Amino acid sequence: MRLMAVRIFIHGLDSSPKGKKGLYFKEKFPDMLIPHFVGDLDQRMKLLNECLKGRDEIILVGSSLGGLMATLFAISSASRCRKLILLAPAINMIPKEEFPKRPLDIPTFIFHGRYDEVIPLDLVQRVATQLFGNLGFYVVQDDHMLYNTFFQLEWDKLLE
Repeated sequence: MRLMAVRIFIHGLDSSPKGKKGLYFKEKFPDMLIPHFVGDLDQRMKLLNECLKGRDEIILVGSSLGGLMATLFAISSASRCRKLILLAPAINMIPKEEFPKRPLDIPTFIFHGRYDEVIPLDLVQRVATQLFGNLGFYVVQDDHMLYNTFFQLEWDKLLE
């Protein structure tokens, strides 16, 4: 029998649990963890690790900087991760020396806007193919916020 997944939403740099995505998840998936991350990347990663301490079968949803955080967590704790769903992730910020020796085999879904002016699509595509061995990469007609796409995604299926 498969364990119940732990689902967490990791918001971006200038967002919070009270942003549009966080409020959507709070309403549709009340059991989802939606922490408020503040500070620099190290402080945010410390809080993420505290939130997920002792938990397995984790489904991480990360938006922008939250996508970077979800990926860094997966690199360090791959065996605990069930799935990654990354929304315009800032994975282009991961130094090459922090890449895993082999691509992560965690099912990973990336949604990135063709018109993203914050995080370059081509860089994210290049890095994603090096990081993830089980990757679905979807270029959507949207910008960095992904508001045209986010609410249309089949979250019930993605989060199972």
